Amino acid sequence: MPDYNDDLRLAHVLADAADAATMARFKALDLKVETKPDLTPVSEADKAAEELIRNHLARARPRDAVLGEEYGADGGGPRRWIVDPIDGTKNYVRGVPVWATLIALADRGEDGDEVVVGLVSAPALSRRWWAAKGSGAFTGRSLTSATRLHVSSVGRIEDASFAYSSLGGWEELGRMENFLDLTRDCWRTRGYGDFWPYMMVAEGSVDICAEPELSLWDMAANDVIVREAGGTFTSLDGVRGPFGGNAAASNGLLHEELLGYLGGE
Repeated sequence: MPDYNDDLRLAHVLADAADAATMARFKALDLKVETKPDLTPVSEADKAAEELIRNHLARARPRDAVLGEEYGADGGGPRRWIVDPIDGTKNYVRGVPVWATLIALADRGEDGDEVVVGLVSAPALSRRWWAAKGSGAFTGRSLTSATRLHVSSVGRIEDASFAYSSLGGWEELGRMENFLDLTRDCWRTRGYGDFWPYMMVAEGSVDICAEPELSLWDMAANDVIVREAGGTFTSLDGVRGPFGGNAAASNGLLHEELLGYLGGE
C-alpha cells in the first residue's frame, strides 16, 4: 500500500499557512464579503486561504490536480487535492468560531478515486484532526502532539447522539418526515453543522450524522478521518466515499439503521 505520510505532513504545512491567513481576518471590521451566484457568502479570507494553498501545492506537488471551492479545478492525473478554504463561511463572517479549512488528497486506484489523506483545521477552536490511509486518525495541534481517534461503541439508535446541520435541505429532498422520525427515536439531537459533526463521530462523542446536500470539498477530508477512526462514511444511498452529493457518517454499528431512516425510497 502506498505511503501517504509525506502528503500528510504537507497537508499540515498547508493548514498552518491557511490558519494564519484566516485568523488574521477573523472578526475584522473591514472584512469584505461577497455573494456568490448560489447566494452563499464568500469572504476575502476564503479566497486568500485557497490561493495560499494552491501556491504551496504548485511548488510542492506540481503534477497533482487541485479542486477548490473558490477557484474550481486545475490539472489532471490520478492524484487530486480537494480544498475547502473555509468550511462554515456564514459562521466566519458573523464571528462564530465554528469554521475550518478542509484539505484532502484523493488518489485513483483500480476501484476509482479514494480519499487517502484528510485534514480539518479549526484554528478559532484550537482544534485539528487528520488521517492518512492505513495510518489511523488523530487529533492535536501537530503530528508529534496527537491523540488517536476512535468512534463510539453505541449500538442502538435509542442510545445514539445524532448531529445535523439544518432542516431545510431535508424538506427539499422530500425526506423531512424520515428525518423527524430519526430525531424522535434518538437519545439526543443537536444541530452543530458543517465539519464538526463528522469530527465528533470520529472522536466518539457523536454516533451518527447526515446532510442532504453537499459538495465534494465539504466531505472529502471528513470521509477518510471518519473511516480511519473506525467509522463508516457513505452517501444517503449507501455509496461509500464522499462522491455522492450528500453524506451519512456513523460509528459503523448504526450505519444500516441510519440509512434506513434517511436513504432513498
